[in-house]
Amino acid sequence: MMGCSVRNEEFMKEKSKVILLPCDSYREEAVYEQLKTGIRLLGGLEAFVKKEDKILLKPNLLKRAEVEKAVITHPAVVKAVGRLLKEYGCRKVILGDSCGTGTTKKVIRGTGMDQALEELGIPAVDFSDGKPVVYSQGIQAREFVLPKEIRECDSIFSLCKMKTHALERITGAVKNSYGFVYGFHKAKGHTQYPSADSFARMLVDLNRFVRPKLYIMDGITAMEGNGPGSGDPVSMNVLLLSADPVALDSVFCRLIGLDPRLVPTNDHGEKMGLGFWQTERISLLTPDGPLSMEEAVKTYGKPDFKVDRSAVKNGIWEKMARALNLFQKKPYIDKEKCIRCGICVKSCPVPQKALNFSKGKGQPPVYDYKKCIRCFCCQEMCPEKAIKVK
Repeated sequence: MMGCSVRNEEFMKEKSKVILLPCDSYREEAVYEQLKTGIRLLGGLEAFVKKEDKILLKPNLLKRAEVEKAVITHPAVVKAVGRLLKEYGCRKVILGDSCGTGTTKKVIRGTGMDQALEELGIPAVDFSDGKPVVYSQGIQAREFVLPKEIRECDSIFSLCKMKTHALERITGAVKNSYGFVYGFHKAKGHTQYPSADSFARMLVDLNRFVRPKLYIMDGITAMEGNGPGSGDPVSMNVLLLSADPVALDSVFCRLIGLDPRLVPTNDHGEKMGLGFWQTERISLLTPDGPLSMEEAVKTYGKPDFKVDRSAVKNGIWEKMARALNLFQKKPYIDKEKCIRCGICVKSCPVPQKALNFSKGKGQPPVYDYKKCIRCFCCQEMCPEKAIKVK
């Protein structure tokens, strides 16, 4: 019993390092120098990779979009990380993502990321050969369908984007890993794990299984409001780095005045042993030295950042309302913005489809909320920002 008590005390003293790097532009040299400094503060690349490793860079490539809209990880961030790995001596580096719509090569075409990768000799790959892998330690999910490129790599760097999310409130480090799941199995996952909590627990299991070595968050220009694909760009002027994705996402939350406990991936992430969300368990560092969370929020925070900060209510009436599908968040279509492209219908993971053109192609799709599982894939994929959540 004595030994157990000592181990518990040591665990309670453990802290996760998060590096906060001020950066107010995507100028290539500025991003490169800041990330070089940030990685040094975490112990250098030698703390995360071996030169002979097969390394996968995994950005957020939700869908094809102009870089300025903050939908995808900025090419300057990707290029800086790739350049640092190449300078360190890593030769087996690739980039890929299981995109929300389209493929890696199609999404990055014309964004500048394709050109940057070509300059560095880093191939962009479209994930292939998805096969089920068993994770016996999983709490929510014990099997994932992963592509060959994930199964065969030695190290993964997750290059996430600072954005809001209709289901989980934010999408950052933990959520970025959903792009490891192969192809249509991502849509299937929404039907298997339809609630924010079950989906978050699955994401935590996925991170625990795949275990990216380093998470780098592009927050120079973030997305607020109707994220992750239809929100508005907003300057946050920071880059965040950590080996702990929960701590990283929690710092993101603090900077935008959002209680980290309200984000299911943070709450379940700490309970399931992925990382820490509590401020006292996070060591925040900058190029100028340690920084308190209060000072970070004061200096780099944006309290008017548009994000869902509403409290979760778990009383008997709220539980009954959820059971009866009442007073829940629902996607709806702005008829003035809808162009009747049908991408939302194709994106719906429900086999019988929760929305369709029942009134004809001349009218926007119509929802059947009895079938809707509130995954908000339709809202994520809409190219015209015509779908919102209320």
